[in-house]
Amino acid sequence: MRLAIIAALAALVLAPLSARAEVVSASPSAFLIQAEADVATTPDQAWRAIGRIERWWSGAHTYSGDASRLSLDVRAGGCWCERWGRGQSVEHGRVVLGMEREGVRTLRVAAALGPLQEMSVNAVLTFTIAPHASGARMTMTYRVSGDANLGLDQIAPVVDTVLMEQFGRLNRYSASGSPE
Repeated sequence: MRLAIIAALAALVLAPLSARAEVVSASPSAFLIQAEADVATTPDQAWRAIGRIERWWSGAHTYSGDASRLSLDVRAGGCWCERWGRGQSVEHGRVVLGMEREGVRTLRVAAALGPLQEMSVNAVLTFTIAPHASGARMTMTYRVSGDANLGLDQIAPVVDTVLMEQFGRLNRYSASGSPE
């Protein structure tokens, strides 16, 4: 089963990386990915960009193949959803935190993305936007934990690749209005 999961995750990697996140830690039962970028945009623009996920997330990493079918409601209880066709849909995640404290904004989503959903893991994706001399500092953290038999340390690098593609697209979209 582990090989099938690794193959499924590898199939998600269809576009080159714009940057590389750090797999901070990985074990058979958990992994932690972190990325950070300084973006030449205002913190307000960077925050708004996160909520426009349909404009920066790659369609190659959706169930429908079309990122315009994504939506993200950036308030607690909000859905990161995808809907297409006749009644087809998936909840990629559920917002558990949306807040601003002392100029720093945080969005936290419970989100076992892609094949991780079927693995019944606990996963939390957090975006933080803070003011920075060059505009905004954007940070992304993804924590995943589950049964040690899943061999999560083996799939962490593939998840890192997929997430870093998206993080790069978000950074470009925040700064220029285009994820390319």
